[in-house]
Amino acid sequence: MAPAPGDPARRALLDVRHEVGKAVVGQDSTVTGMLIALLCSGHVLLEGVPGVAKTLLVRALSQALSLDTKRVQFTPDLMPGDVTGSLVYDSHSSEFTFREGPVFTNILLADEINRTPPKTQASLLEAMEERQVSADGVSRPLPVPFIVAATQNPVEYEGTYPLPEAQLDRFLLKLTMPLPARDEEIEVVRRHSQGFDPRNLAAAGVTAVAGSSELESARAKVAAVRVAPEVLGYIVDVVRATRAAPSFQLGVSPRGATALLTTSRAWAWLSGRDFVTPDDVKALALPCLRHRVALRPEAQMDGVHVDEVLGSILASVPVPR
Repeated sequence: MAPAPGDPARRALLDVRHEVGKAVVGQDSTVTGMLIALLCSGHVLLEGVPGVAKTLLVRALSQALSLDTKRVQFTPDLMPGDVTGSLVYDSHSSEFTFREGPVFTNILLADEINRTPPKTQASLLEAMEERQVSADGVSRPLPVPFIVAATQNPVEYEGTYPLPEAQLDRFLLKLTMPLPARDEEIEVVRRHSQGFDPRNLAAAGVTAVAGSSELESARAKVAAVRVAPEVLGYIVDVVRATRAAPSFQLGVSPRGATALLTTSRAWAWLSGRDFVTPDDVKALALPCLRHRVALRPEAQMDGVHVDEVLGSILASVPVPR
């Protein structure tokens, strides 16, 4: 993916991956997915076992983009006001004033979001969908840009509250963060042996190479990326095929089709093109659709994986020429 000469916004955003790489080893696809989410003003669900640098990645990305980030550890006793903010009585003025919660930031890291009850999970829905928080009849807009990067552990289900389909559908992408390969893990250990401190990104050399102005410019260019009618039809055919797949009891909604369109445009622009190809759609199909479908119980018992079914759908849907 080479930056096109003469497009400073694209060059700056691609430089972000290099900066994040100073702190995080071997997660280039996840960093690219986060950039796509920022370009599309969408939210991301990060799935991976503990210790694969989910929190570090978000912090490094925020620093490379000069964005504010806040982290909330989701626990069973977390209340909605702990996330969105609440009215607090001021004894000096004898009035209630609104105290902003951590959701008033650019990138909210919702750590282990599936460990908090549905009531608190739902408190994020208005912020995620409307980009605002309502309290005492007053709507307060969130900063621009604003995205939620929520993490969940794929192997530990005891004491968790699975996210409902309505909330899962609000996430633009679901990115999986695998364990590093042997060479990458050696590099991680080598950096720590030389004094790398994940809490001090400045010492690691992570500097700001882009900001809100570059993101705003890039969003305008992504919106201008052309999509041929044949590619639009291909996106719809892929989505409709998920609804007819025997292994799925729930297929992708029209919102998923528009998400696949939006992310494909962002990927095409990052790749240096002003038009979307079917390969762009294929590249974003798994992260964009995997959390919007549900396996039938019998398919789960047979050990079927969502990505395998989506892969077979992509292989069977005719590609426009």
